[in-house]
Amino acid sequence: MKKRSLVFSALAALVTAGVLAGCGNSYYFAGRVLPPSGIANRVLIAIQNPSVASKGVLQFVDAYYDIRQSYNDKIPGFSISGYAGALPVTIQNMPEEQIGAIYGAGDGSFNLVNYAKESSLGAAAALNGMSSSIFISRNQAFIIAASQQAQVLTVVDKAGGHSYALSLSGVNHVAINPGGTVMLAFVQNSDYAYYPRKLTSQDSTTLAAYYVAHQSWPAPYVDCEPKNLPGMCLAQMQDQNGTPLTFDRPVKGIFSADGSSVFILNCGPECGGKASSVTVLPVAPLIVQSGQQTGSLSLTPTNIPVPGGANNALETPGGPNQVDTLYVLGEGSPTGTLPPGQLFSGYLTPIDLTTHTAGSPISVSDSAPAARTRMIIADDNTLWLGGIRCTEGERYATGAAYGCLTMFDLSTNTVKLLEPFKGDLTGIASVTGLHKVYVAEGGQVYIYTTTDGTAINNFFVTVTGTAYDVAYMDGLTDANNTVY
Repeated sequence: MKKRSLVFSALAALVTAGVLAGCGNSYYFAGRVLPPSGIANRVLIAIQNPSVASKGVLQFVDAYYDIRQSYNDKIPGFSISGYAGALPVTIQNMPEEQIGAIYGAGDGSFNLVNYAKESSLGAAAALNGMSSSIFISRNQAFIIAASQQAQVLTVVDKAGGHSYALSLSGVNHVAINPGGTVMLAFVQNSDYAYYPRKLTSQDSTTLAAYYVAHQSWPAPYVDCEPKNLPGMCLAQMQDQNGTPLTFDRPVKGIFSADGSSVFILNCGPECGGKASSVTVLPVAPLIVQSGQQTGSLSLTPTNIPVPGGANNALETPGGPNQVDTLYVLGEGSPTGTLPPGQLFSGYLTPIDLTTHTAGSPISVSDSAPAARTRMIIADDNTLWLGGIRCTEGERYATGAAYGCLTMFDLSTNTVKLLEPFKGDLTGIASVTGLHKVYVAEGGQVYIYTTTDGTAINNFFVTVTGTAYDVAYMDGLTDANNTVY
């Protein structure tokens, strides 16, 4: 687009916003307030080491025109005011609440950002050191963090005004459902899973007396804090007979769209286990608030073998003539067994959630085994996915086409494009309605169309420093998120 046209289009947009404001309405859609920048399509970029004096900054760009500056060039760039975290690595994007939660790997900070005001809200809570995995509930009532170095699971009950450090050696992954009613914890190199439970006053008194008498906790609890009058306990997943449920290197819990189930991803061989799979469990017995649970965990939960690997997943709710499908991403092989000398390969496996049957694994971009991956649904019925260190997979080793980012066609269940290698893929943002995705790849920002994967000129959105994550601040729903 020529600059003259860009300016006229931007002026027209501002005139429209001004008319709305003049009518006593400063909203641009869904009841959201037009932000100070006046930009209605913002992509947030978490940048590490943007200068000698700073270890982190949160910049945002205009994703409609793909520019960092204002339309008239008077403002060279935009950023979130007041943010001071070091080495930001993840953005938990919550556009419905107009909030973002940013974790900084340099200082262990977990800061909230107000999208409407384009400013930092400060620390979400005090944590127990560094976190290998962390989430906040959408209503901001709970924060759960895997404080692996401190060997505790941190649960912050913001509504109750308490923070709990529950002993769990090796904890490295956590999960929380959208409503903040179920939280899960997973331990590195372990086959067990855990969940916290908030106690009633009667529960607290009973458990405190039990601990005084036995110096331990009754099953299924492995720790309760504080010990003299506990307010929160950590339970191990057990069946109705008190037998611990055994998984296969579980690493993540994905909650179903209807909220009734959780899909436990068993990482299997890529995490040092035996067989990758997905275990389906009801969420009702796992509810955090004591007294609100119903039912029990089954002795034989539904288990779906996924030989292609399982370290991440995303559900695509079925529409007219479509099947409700869970797409599972991982590193493995079509048979689940690697021949001698062969490296792991990236596979995407569709699971029919009506019949709980897995389709054939589909070859996609490789990534390092057990490493963090990203998945997001975008326009034109596409699914974008990728990971880090994709040069460690079978594609690179055998001289095949390789890259860390894959464009997948959901309508045909086929790979539409494997983007050429540019470095580690660490973030993806779906700019819905504009038929494009922004990615953080190789420490820089790139843009691709969702129609055919063609690269869009990124000259005016590149950053100084290392771009590590991206998020569409003006997404329609909280599902526009790769940190979940």
